[in-house]
Amino acid sequence: MSQGSSKLERLDAIRGHLYTHGPSTIQALADAAGASLATIRRDLQILEEQGIIDRAHGGARIAEGSSVEVAFSAREGRNLAAKRALAAAAYEKLTPHATIFLDAGTTVRQLARLLRINPMPMTVFTNGLLVAQELLDVPKLRVVVIGGQLRNENASLVGPEAEAMLERLWFDQLFLGVSAIGPDATIYSVDSAEASLNARMLKRAEKRFIVTDSSKFGVMSTYAVAALAPSISIMTDANLSSDWQRQLHEIGMPLTLVNVPAGAS
Repeated sequence: MSQGSSKLERLDAIRGHLYTHGPSTIQALADAAGASLATIRRDLQILEEQGIIDRAHGGARIAEGSSVEVAFSAREGRNLAAKRALAAAAYEKLTPHATIFLDAGTTVRQLARLLRINPMPMTVFTNGLLVAQELLDVPKLRVVVIGGQLRNENASLVGPEAEAMLERLWFDQLFLGVSAIGPDATIYSVDSAEASLNARMLKRAEKRFIVTDSSKFGVMSTYAVAALAPSISIMTDANLSSDWQRQLHEIGMPLTLVNVPAGAS
């Protein structure tokens, strides 16, 4: 990016770099945006006032939510670079003015963070309190949280009330994270209520995207959600084994393999 880049271009470059690479020094951000250190400091002040970034001595990071996310953080940190890369690829699938559903998973929460950073006009439904928190007071977005019983493990809403609400709704796009995809080509969950709700989600959307890192393939869990099918698109990282790639091709599932940037964290 040239030294004469506009403020909007610089802000986009800063947001993109922090999202992809995590906490960064002011020098790294200046290099990414092609601007002076003084200019980057002024830009960071703007982004901090907007609640998008947190500044630290000599650098910055994407702003976190609040303490609600503590119990969620252990799982969220696993394969974080892959989750961020998948979220960036999923973001490219979003359609302005669409009605979408974002589930409560850790990878999909990364997609919500991207929407917070670069919003577009749309209606977002979710059963994830942390996902909703990411999208709080974001311009252009209308956010709806479905009701239900609170599942503490991932701050999600599940149960009969949530399922009944889904039956009255239809979504242009669904973005769903998964706990496991078994050797039998079936999606599984660790929780019966979550499995039942996820199965209902898959029936209530025109375009269905499973967004998950490759470590979830070949893993069994307790409760079946649904069998993989050609009507479901898979987005995963490029480390997916050739055997799984072949199996998904035989099923007829659209598959997007995403490269994880070297050095991302």
